[in-house]
Amino acid sequence: MARRFNFRLLFITLLLAGLASLQVALEDRPAILGPGLRLLAYVANVGDGTVTIVDLVGLSSIATVSVGRAPSGLNALPTQQEIWGVSGEEGYVWVLRAPEGTVAARIQVGAAPSAVEFAPDGRRAYVAAAGANSVVAIDTAAKRIVARARTGRRPGPARVTPDGRTLLVPNRDDSTLELYDAATLRSLGTIAVARHPEQIVVLPDSSVAFLSAADANQVSAVDLHRRVLLANIELGGRPSHLILKPDGGELYVTVPESHGIEIINTWTLEIADSMLVGLAPAQGTLNSSGDALYVSDSAADRLLPIAIATRRLQTPIPVGRRPVVCRLDPSGEMLLVANQDSNNLAVIRVRTSSLLTMVPVGARPSDLVVLLF
Repeated sequence: MARRFNFRLLFITLLLAGLASLQVALEDRPAILGPGLRLLAYVANVGDGTVTIVDLVGLSSIATVSVGRAPSGLNALPTQQEIWGVSGEEGYVWVLRAPEGTVAARIQVGAAPSAVEFAPDGRRAYVAAAGANSVVAIDTAAKRIVARARTGRRPGPARVTPDGRTLLVPNRDDSTLELYDAATLRSLGTIAVARHPEQIVVLPDSSVAFLSAADANQVSAVDLHRRVLLANIELGGRPSHLILKPDGGELYVTVPESHGIEIINTWTLEIADSMLVGLAPAQGTLNSSGDALYVSDSAADRLLPIAIATRRLQTPIPVGRRPVVCRLDPSGEMLLVANQDSNNLAVIRVRTSSLLTMVPVGARPSDLVVLLF
């Protein structure tokens, strides 16, 4: 005699499966997302001139937008729900509207622009053009250039001080830092620093800037009030990436040549500690509390979590091939890593240090930003 089908058991099984799926979805959904909010990652692909838009709730790519050759230097402007970046080979700034990624503007700024920097209030964008030896200020609402100034030779990415008053431009071929009035782009002075300065970070009180040197084992510290060089801090190799602690007390410098990071006390301008962390530590990001640092190891295809308080390396997390840029989402719950050789975006759950998924993107992803709106 055939056994009667147990509909009650089937109903309970389906209900439990549905509840389990809902719980998994809720765990993957960042806590900051309320009704009507969206969380998207925008990934610049230098190999094919596109930006891939990734839904960080659905964990999938939702669009690919052509923006121009060699896109890089991305920055998010949440007040206008826009993503800005540059086309390094075509000499313009491009602007994408969120969420759909339509191109709202292309603004010619000069040959070889490197990155977009916003004023603290978001009303102006600043872009230095290495091939034109110039820096421009752009009205972000009108999408037009409102000021332009000459720089030294081959300027690097411009940075605005946290108080919004001063624009800093590293002149790589002159080995100088030039200061400008952020409102008018009037030059305020030039300071000699270590050879071929690249990246700049500034203390929260806008008092001191730190610059990495591309051709010296040094980080330069500059007093922005007195406009003088304070020190060229010696490292164990050439600096790659500067990560400043939120309170400004420590500066973490990745040094691929020495397979580690150097920790600078920003008050004494001395090396406070050194750590061996991996084969080729590249870029890094800190959580908002400043107690966890995440560094990509581009040679070992993994992400390196570091506990700041104990100076200890946690269990590395395997990602894709040749990871470089990494970013936390606004909630600090998800960590994103762009893998240049495997052409995908690794999404990591921070709480469990586990890889959630790998989302395919374009060719040679080189930069990314996250926008909550």
